[in-house]
Amino acid sequence: MLFNINKIKHRKIEDPYLNIVLFQPEIPFNTGNIARLCGAAEVRMHLIHPLGFKVDDKHLKRAGLDYWQEVDICHHQDFRSFCEAMDAGRRLFAFSRHARPRYPEANVSRGDYLLFGQETKGLPSGITSSYPCFSIPIWGKVRSLNLSSCVGIVTYHYLHHMDLF
Repeated sequence: MLFNINKIKHRKIEDPYLNIVLFQPEIPFNTGNIARLCGAAEVRMHLIHPLGFKVDDKHLKRAGLDYWQEVDICHHQDFRSFCEAMDAGRRLFAFSRHARPRYPEANVSRGDYLLFGQETKGLPSGITSSYPCFSIPIWGKVRSLNLSSCVGIVTYHYLHHMDLF
């Protein structure tokens, strides 16, 4: 079930190259960076609630998101309602630092959905065990990459493989 949580009129993209899905994001600045990427790349953004922050004018201005209306954003009450709203014939690919296959192994096509988890917890195991799940390699001694960095890495990789550059 889609629902509107604010009065900002968002841009609507008829046939997005990709769909970026954030599962219960916690940090507004990460979501803001990802929204900017979605607006620049003509990618639709899906936010699965609950969010760890408020999406209203006051909070958006604080995060510097004065371009929010340029992003095609869909809000979903929960994961189940997101799944019900997915476009028929499109696939969902999940991303987790715990997955074995690496993101270049995913055969992502135009219109598919790329699902990313919470900054502190990632995705629930029920989701990662139910959908194809991929990771971004990390060679150094860091625990993880920033969520907005991960979204940028895989999004532009797949856009490049779709010959959009």
